This record gives sequence, C-alpha cells and structure tokens, in this order.
Amino acid sequence: MKNQINFPETFTRSDFFSGIDEHEVSAIIRSGHQVVFKSGSTLFRQGMPARKLYLVEKGRLKLSKLHRDGKEIIVRYINPGQITAAVAAFSEKELPATAQTVGSTEVIEWTRESILRIMGKYPRLAINMLHAALERLDDIQNRYLELTVERVEQRVARALLRIMKQSSHKTEEGIHIDFRLSRQNLADYTGTTLFTVSRILSDWERKGWISSGRERIAVTDPHALVTLAETG
Repeated sequence: MKNQINFPETFTRSDFFSGIDEHEVSAIIRSGHQVVFKSGSTLFRQGMPARKLYLVEKGRLKLSKLHRDGKEIIVRYINPGQITAAVAAFSEKELPATAQTVGSTEVIEWTRESILRIMGKYPRLAINMLHAALERLDDIQNRYLELTVERVEQRVARALLRIMKQSSHKTEEGIHIDFRLSRQNLADYTGTTLFTVSRILSDWERKGWISSGRERIAVTDPHALVTLAETG
C-alpha cells in the first residue's frame, strides 16, 4: 500500500543523504514512493531486472542468494537508513539477490528514471551511492575471507558482533539483537549448518556468553565474542 511520505528522523542520520541539505532531502524523498510491506514479503527476487532503488525507512530487509544446489545464503541485512538495489540507478542488470522483509517494513522506492533525474540534480547523492557500493564490496570481501580461512566458531562470533553493531539495544540482561534471528538464519548467514550453529550457541550459553530464546539472541559477554573472533 502507498502512503503520503513523511520525513522521519531515520533519514537525517542516513549516509544516503550525507552532505545534503534537509530541504533537498525532503525533495528527494517526495520524488519517490513510500510502500509498506508485511513481514515476510518479497520486494524483489534474484535474477529480476533492476528497475527500482529502495531505501529502508522502518523495519529491515534480508538479502539472500540461492545457491545452485538450492541452499539459501543470507548475504546481509539492510537496516533503516540504508539502500539496496542501487544497481538500478545505473543499468537494468539482473539483481544479484532476493530481498524479503523482516517484520513489518516501510521503504521509499524510486524508479531508475527518477533516481537518475535526482542524481543529476543533486550530485552528492551519486557520491553517497558510490560510497555505499564500496562499503558493500568491502563487506563481501571480508565475508569471503571469513568463509575461506576462519573456523566456524569465529565466523559465528563475527556474525553476531556484526549484527549486534548494526541493530541492537542494551538491557540489564545484555545486548539484545533488535529483530527475530533464528538459528537457521544464523547458519545461512555464516555458511554452515543448523546443527553446528545450535551446538555452538548452546556451548556459549553454558559459558554465559549469550542467552537465547525462540528466534531471539542477546549477547551477555561481548568481550568473549570479540576475543574469539579476533584470536580463534
């Protein structure tokens, strides 16, 4: 469903709008369309032509790739203030991943034609998109190195720390990840099996490093995870 676009605080902190005046940000937002998706909705699928750019306003997206053997691999999570499908601004190449909502999610979407038009009017926007693309490339390279040279315990520790840094809040019990994260999600994100992730998390719970429930994880000893991630 499409609604009239407001100007949430999320956008004032977004790297997508870095260096752009607030009144210009308002004009850019108004040139797009706000769309609200239910949890589990699919915005686009791997292999579709790239025709729209998306900016998350509320909620988050899960980007995943389907391996040739049919296994889903989670590439990353897109949080409020972040963009995805930026390739749509430059060409109609096939999208490299599938995007699904994690919880109820609101996004601003622009067609390729509209994003090219506003990039011409606000050149800083193109620079910000380039920075975002380089950041994603760096993240992919780091993830690849983790998969090829690190033990699975290190990969899982790094994944929890990365997700915790992106989206979490502190309580007396620890640092809670803000969205539902199942053990299967974590296995898909780290390129391992559900059995292995379950074994690792159960061991960490016994040590007091984390606490977990149904699709909920809290880090109770982040220092222990940092030490494991850095030293193995």
